[in-house]
Amino acid sequence: MAEEKGGQHQHTRKRRRLTWDVAASPAEQQEAEVRQQPVLCRHISPPKREDDREGHYTYSLGENLTPRYKILSKMGEGTFGRVLECWDRQNREYVAIKVIRSIRKYRDAAMIEVDVLQQLAKNDKGRSRCVQILNWFDYRNHICIVFEKLGPSLFDYLKRNKYCPFPVDLVREIGRQLLESVAYMHSLCLIHTDLKPENILLVSPEYLKLPGYKRTSQGEAYFRCLPKSSEIKLIDFGSTAYDNQNHSSIVSTRHYRAPEVILGLGWSYPCDMWSVGCILVELCSGEALFQTHENLEHLAMMERVLGPLPEHMVRRANRGAEKYFRRLRLNWPEGAVSRESIRAVRKLDRLKNMISQYVPVGGSRSCIVDLLHGLLEFDPAERMTARQALDHPFFRNIPA
Repeated sequence: MAEEKGGQHQHTRKRRRLTWDVAASPAEQQEAEVRQQPVLCRHISPPKREDDREGHYTYSLGENLTPRYKILSKMGEGTFGRVLECWDRQNREYVAIKVIRSIRKYRDAAMIEVDVLQQLAKNDKGRSRCVQILNWFDYRNHICIVFEKLGPSLFDYLKRNKYCPFPVDLVREIGRQLLESVAYMHSLCLIHTDLKPENILLVSPEYLKLPGYKRTSQGEAYFRCLPKSSEIKLIDFGSTAYDNQNHSSIVSTRHYRAPEVILGLGWSYPCDMWSVGCILVELCSGEALFQTHENLEHLAMMERVLGPLPEHMVRRANRGAEKYFRRLRLNWPEGAVSRESIRAVRKLDRLKNMISQYVPVGGSRSCIVDLLHGLLEFDPAERMTARQALDHPFFRNIPA
């Protein structure tokens, strides 16, 4: 496959051997020696190596990923594969390349992501706030997707700052942009399904170092880092679903998973909106709203923070979720797997009280609490849409 989609002819019987899979010829070796330059500078691919046992591409820093891209560093790793920082010799710029594991299901997901990214780019009028795809190719059985290089994720900032909350004005700016991106996707009948702080990147890596409000046991002030620019972009479209297609029962990361997904009621646009609500709470408080690893505990946490689940949703729960209820009520704490699980639920507070610990008294507090209740509405039919949320007073900085 060539470096752009559709590079093969329909009647080709045998796959043409790619130039970047070819070792340096003796003439090229001799020329490199005369010039006293390593063969790598001739943009030759490294020797072929076996993938590791998990299907990850094996590489060394300084090598080429095709003759065009030089590998500079590893930027991240996930279940899908690895993200490498590379130098693009053709356009003379730094890029991030997502190198997918050579496993069928991840390759299939990568091709879905390429299709979604191309659709997002095709319809973009400059306000999508979605990461831009620059290129893609298949290299030694690894789908490689080339992106513009961005800064750290929101989760990276939370972790670096020892999970201190973001200032409410920064939450407002990030929230507005996130909703603009989600609204854009929904206008194209696309559901992201995996919105979380790890998938929201700052455009710039530049930051300010400011004293934090916490102090060490020795009385020294913590410092926290805040981005110089609040501009963000959304990434990771590998699990994006079209609104009219059948969705797998579970896709999203658990902490940000909507109640209707747990109950087996299907996927729709409101699933993304629930995730946005969870993200905004996390940015305000510094901690994930629902830190859980089990469905019944997750539902119990939701009820603890937001009140009881609507009976009509419980009645419609699929067979897999019926076991979480008795007589249309959540089987809690009777069904808890441990006392530790019960304690984890009990330590949670109502949403309003939770936000009040972190957002100063005034219009911003009442505004954001009202917004969050709209985003974290149990009933998907009653939950705010992205466009409705963008019209909320919180984003106009007008006290409710």
